[in-house]
Amino acid sequence: REVARANGGRGMTTLLLVRHGETPWNAESRVQGWAATGLTDRGTAQARALGTWLDRTADIDRVVASDLERTRVTAATIREAADSVPEPTYDGTLRERGFGVYQGFPVAAMVDRFPDHDHDKSILTLPVDPLNGESFETFTARIERGWDRVTEAAGDGETTLVVTHGGVLKYLRGLLTDGEPAASLARDSPPNCSVTTVRLDGATPELVEYGATPWDE
Repeated sequence: REVARANGGRGMTTLLLVRHGETPWNAESRVQGWAATGLTDRGTAQARALGTWLDRTADIDRVVASDLERTRVTAATIREAADSVPEPTYDGTLRERGFGVYQGFPVAAMVDRFPDHDHDKSILTLPVDPLNGESFETFTARIERGWDRVTEAAGDGETTLVVTHGGVLKYLRGLLTDGEPAASLARDSPPNCSVTTVRLDGATPELVEYGATPWDE
């Protein structure tokens, strides 16, 4: 399970994409968007366990995180458990979709408010442009800009830790596999503090593993 400790600590160019730890609104199935939610005790334990695993298995060269509270706290908690993990930089393009006035709503209430929306699909795909939030098109275009920035900044042979959100990870999964990222957004999110591994050494990025929780094994 070691990520980048072959050849004297240098491996292939690797991105480790991590979802933030569990938040109170995750536990309550509420719409988070850009709300300043922290972590539950369980979410803190998840981030610590992930940090311990990273300290044991990976040489992290850089950390990039969404600038929202839950990703900031997750990154800080990882670093508390892993002295070798560098200080993060923050990038607003890695945020979850902004739901503006709908932030804090129970997900079930959102489903009732938009009865034409397929109940089997995530609310991330709602075709609305909420006040103080962003449209689906704005959200997905932002993710692609953020992805370009992360991949362009990754140095040869480096391992970059990216702390972001479920919606971002789902979209990237589609972008890297079937070419239908919008359809991928309709699926369930990966687990909190899960690790998605992407290699950048080939002609195109390679999705190696999605939504793994090796720290919980």
